[in-house]
Amino acid sequence: MKTAFIGCGNMGGAIARGLIANNIVAATDVVCCDHNRDKLSRLKEFNGGITTTLSSREAAEGADIIVLSVKPWCVESSLAEVRDLIDTARQDLVSIAAGVSFDTLKGYLQDADATLFRVIPNTAIEVGSSMTFVSACNSTDSRTARIVKMFDALGSALLIPEEKMTAGTALASCGIAYAMRYIRAAMEGGIELGFRANDARDIVLNTVKGAAELLLASGEHPEDAIDKVTTPGGITIKGLNEMEKEGFSHAVIAGLKASK
Repeated sequence: MKTAFIGCGNMGGAIARGLIANNIVAATDVVCCDHNRDKLSRLKEFNGGITTTLSSREAAEGADIIVLSVKPWCVESSLAEVRDLIDTARQDLVSIAAGVSFDTLKGYLQDADATLFRVIPNTAIEVGSSMTFVSACNSTDSRTARIVKMFDALGSALLIPEEKMTAGTALASCGIAYAMRYIRAAMEGGIELGFRANDARDIVLNTVKGAAELLLASGEHPEDAIDKVTTPGGITIKGLNEMEKEGFSHAVIAGLKASK
């Protein structure tokens, strides 16, 4: 399954490395194109089997999957370079450009019937833990399943209609930054409570990791899990109530809504 990447910046490079590291695609079946030679050199250092090129046409020709991983404002020019080579009847074209709709992509391709995929991962794809959203256009069930399976191997992938992409971006792609902001705040609180900075970091990271893994394993609603650790008159409920008094839940919801 030859997979071509047009654009190998932070996200494109992370996806390529993740697919290879998790044995989803063989390194010898990966072709990476970028105008930045340093980015290509780093991919070669990661795995010498990767083919690198400065030519997007060379990358796209003969690929089974083409991952368009350029900035949104570069999508039109990037597709113009390879438009005549792309056959979406047999090639899966995957765009990870946020905010670039299927209608816009079809316009750039000059093909109203093109089979297309939009994919929105988050930066945790680098370590195989991304929450990734996939939308499909003019696709068969089997082709869609292949793309979902590919990204599900890099964390968790969810197939959603295109109209939910903006909300998904706020909740998972922007959301990972919001989670990190909580981690930073809790670290600072830990330092104020008397822990050294590195110790506070490890404590908070492992606490957040444990909370997520516990909920994933149990399937519980977070509030049910909270109830198990909040005893009447205890310190946990006092802390939670103080956070809510300062607007914790409201601030999180408002931030997510502002990201749409």
